[in-house]
Amino acid sequence: MKALVLSGGAGTRLRPFSYSMPKQLIPIANRPVLAHVVDNLRAVGISEIGIVVGDRAEEIRSVLGDGSSLGARITYIQQDSPRGLAHCVVIAREFLGDDDFVMYLGDNMLPGGIAEVAAAFHARRPAAEVVVHKVADPRAFGVAEVDAEGRVTALVEKPQTPVSDLALIGVYIFTPAIHEAVAAVGPSARGELEITDALQWLVARDAEVHAHLHTGYWKDTGQVEDVLECNRELLKAVHPRIDGEVDGQSELIGPVVIEQGARIVRSRIIGPVIVGAGTLVEDSYVGPHTSLGADCVLSTAQVEDSIALSGATVQQVRVRASLIGRSAAVSLAAPEGLNRLVVGDHTRVEVAAG
Repeated sequence: MKALVLSGGAGTRLRPFSYSMPKQLIPIANRPVLAHVVDNLRAVGISEIGIVVGDRAEEIRSVLGDGSSLGARITYIQQDSPRGLAHCVVIAREFLGDDDFVMYLGDNMLPGGIAEVAAAFHARRPAAEVVVHKVADPRAFGVAEVDAEGRVTALVEKPQTPVSDLALIGVYIFTPAIHEAVAAVGPSARGELEITDALQWLVARDAEVHAHLHTGYWKDTGQVEDVLECNRELLKAVHPRIDGEVDGQSELIGPVVIEQGARIVRSRIIGPVIVGAGTLVEDSYVGPHTSLGADCVLSTAQVEDSIALSGATVQQVRVRASLIGRSAAVSLAAPEGLNRLVVGDHTRVEVAAG
């Protein structure tokens, strides 16, 4: 079995971060989302992975390389522009050959992995196994109608009147039957080849499309709040480790990871927390559910429930529930008390009253 990971989206909901890096490379617990995806695929024995990339291909390639560091063999498949999930299957035909394959959206986080759905597929080998999750508002998703045996009877993309609350969450397992289906459907009203249309084509021809209900944690990391929530979830599994330096005046409480070259000086850290390689935390407090990337600097600061990407600096301020970009600087306002901001496109700033 092979895997096809889709990583060509623009990530407009994650601006301004997605202006400077692909959304699939946003770090969750100090590892890119795509690395977590590859981990889940490797856990079910898949090593041949095709990654569909768009105009940020080189950035993704520079992080994942040929996949060997993750125990995989990665083939990059270029897509000229986003044309729908089914189009990704079309352009990956040569790579996929006649193998069964997992198709996995590259911004999806399933910390519990995909072993259950893989086992369900192997047990019955339908034409397609789709992973569904109950959601409060299905109108933003592809929606499946499922009978008592779990067989899909209908699928609709982003319906205004949903037939069920079972949303397709971006993990599918296909037999080669999907190739005929994606070749048979045309573009939707929004001009894309929809995987829901291809699945509906299979359903209409009485091919078995089976739904696997995922009841564990799942999140599409499309917005800042989702990224922070995923970070909290993954940090629950942190095992304490100290590879850097912690001085005698510092206190570590709970599960804390101090990576190689990091230094903790006169500071208090309450886990779960990860402090990245080469980061300096000095005269500061780091609260639970915080991930500090590599080579950050915290000086006389308080940071909790946040993610700071590599090279970020936080000085003399308290920060909570924040996502701080690479090499960004957050510091105390000028002495006259005015807030001085350098704010990029699509940025959101929240300033305390007073």
